[in-house]
Amino acid sequence: MNKMKIAIYHSGDEHSIEVGQDLSQILRENHIALDDQDPTVVITIGGDGTLLSAIQKYLPIIDRVRFVGVHTGHLGFYTDWRDYELDDLVKALKSDGCSEIGYPLLNIDVIHTDGTKANYKAINESTLRKLNGTLVADVLIGDQLFERFRGDGLCISTPTGSTAYNRSVGGAIVHPQLEAMQMAEIASINNRVFRTVGAALILAPNETVTIRPLPSYHRTYNFTADRLGILDKNVQSVHYGIAVPKVKFLKYRHTGFWNRVRNSFIGQIDEI
Repeated sequence: MNKMKIAIYHSGDEHSIEVGQDLSQILRENHIALDDQDPTVVITIGGDGTLLSAIQKYLPIIDRVRFVGVHTGHLGFYTDWRDYELDDLVKALKSDGCSEIGYPLLNIDVIHTDGTKANYKAINESTLRKLNGTLVADVLIGDQLFERFRGDGLCISTPTGSTAYNRSVGGAIVHPQLEAMQMAEIASINNRVFRTVGAALILAPNETVTIRPLPSYHRTYNFTADRLGILDKNVQSVHYGIAVPKVKFLKYRHTGFWNRVRNSFIGQIDEI
């Protein structure tokens, strides 16, 4: 009897539900247990957004669970299997040799003006933005003041998240083996009066970033952590670092990072 316990997490569309039902049947036929509460492997069915949601759901047991993605539409950045490959996926699960690859997570502490604290994790990125007007905030690297930022907001990303929103605001693409953290500016203001570094920063694994909005400015901010979005009017500071546990993926046929980048943004190259 295989000791593996599988949770199936799917998006709400009809096709993903049907694929989930088919996969459940194949798993039962192969005597692999289903367990949504305490799984050892989570199979997501949908796209990258579905996988991000599943990671948030299983954060309390992130140190002992592995993920694998089945995509039902366009090729996803995190999803290695197609919806017509369920039999092959189950065969790989049955011959599991505990092969895995780990990607860094962001650890995020939000401090409120009343002293309360909230903690979040993100595999892609977190942002802090003003809903109206300009975000004015001090940015600290470690305990040292680095700059006073003025602009629409700031994006802090992991290496795997460097290909997502970070890329769209001019950040660099970083290989996840570096386990670094990146800060990219969102429409910063740079003129003779106000000045920021004007470039994305790639920080070492042991470094931290703290964003501290100035108290003299209105505190209506939009905070995000992956797909989670929170409108918070009482932010004192947001503290970022690399989390200790990584998110782990099955490595049966895990697509290499640069191949994912090429497939996602470049596509087929015709050789001359």
